[in-house]
Amino acid sequence: MTSSPIDRRALLRLGTAAAGALALPASLRAQSAWPNKAIRFVVPFAPGGSSEIIARATAAEMQKILGQSVFVDNRPGGAGNVAMGEVARADDQHTIILGHIGTMAVNPYIFDKLPYDLARDFRPVSLLAKVPSLYLVHPDLPVRNMTEFIAHAKKNPGRLNYGSAGNGSAGHLAMEYLKMTSNTFITHVPYRGTGPMLTDLIAGRLDAASIGAAAVLQFIRAGKLRCIATGTTQRIAQLPDVPTVAEQGFPGFEMTQWYGLNAPANLPQPAIDRLAAAAAKAVREPATLERLAHDAAIAVGSSSADYAKFIEAEQKRWKPVIARAKIKPD
Repeated sequence: MTSSPIDRRALLRLGTAAAGALALPASLRAQSAWPNKAIRFVVPFAPGGSSEIIARATAAEMQKILGQSVFVDNRPGGAGNVAMGEVARADDQHTIILGHIGTMAVNPYIFDKLPYDLARDFRPVSLLAKVPSLYLVHPDLPVRNMTEFIAHAKKNPGRLNYGSAGNGSAGHLAMEYLKMTSNTFITHVPYRGTGPMLTDLIAGRLDAASIGAAAVLQFIRAGKLRCIATGTTQRIAQLPDVPTVAEQGFPGFEMTQWYGLNAPANLPQPAIDRLAAAAAKAVREPATLERLAHDAAIAVGSSSADYAKFIEAEQKRWKPVIARAKIKPD
């Protein structure tokens, strides 16, 4: 059977279009097909804890949405700086990293030199989740809420102490932010990790601390620690009777550990847009919400523009706190 003139013209147009597509630079063809291979999702901390929980829960849903494997790769070291430096230099356009309050809003102000430049080397993709910071005291301390704690601290300047997982840690920042906001003097006792600090707090060798909710909910419920406030803007479902710091006389106060998604600056805008949409959808999937709720994490999911504004606001928040407390890395 022979083709009609119309059929031949249609075939000619299709052939011309195909030839044009093949003539496109390889980089543009790859860009339009992004992702075209597995995505490496770097977590700049050791396995375990909120960072890995959030990364793995998000990755599991993102790979369904994007149609490519998304695998988590833990690369700890240097307060997250080792992984940040490595990803900043990645040029395969399939490497992304978990952003964190430390690497994005704290490290630029406590380290004299970093192996990366946030503005030059990274692009914000999406704010994934926040983990409530809880303000805790040992049950023997004669205070039952934040108002009483601050009053007690003012009556006993320098006599109360608090522990943290180390200089520049989220717990250190949380307590120094509270001290600056409430104009109190409480002595800092840095530890090497949350574990040993938590042991001493439960034993009564420390008066107070601020710790992520997932690590301490069991001890609060068992009566081994007393939660006097949450750092969130609203009360959390796991502790509905515990008021926020803002409710107790400090409007606008917020202290949460947060985790976002960032990509190397060389990732093209279409890929950023697709990645942001996938991440925002992934953290709102029922399976992700259930996993995050188990650890008291709050799913967010944002546009890249909103995440960029959030990082900028966090940097403005923590810069004066770090300067006032003269925080330096361990």
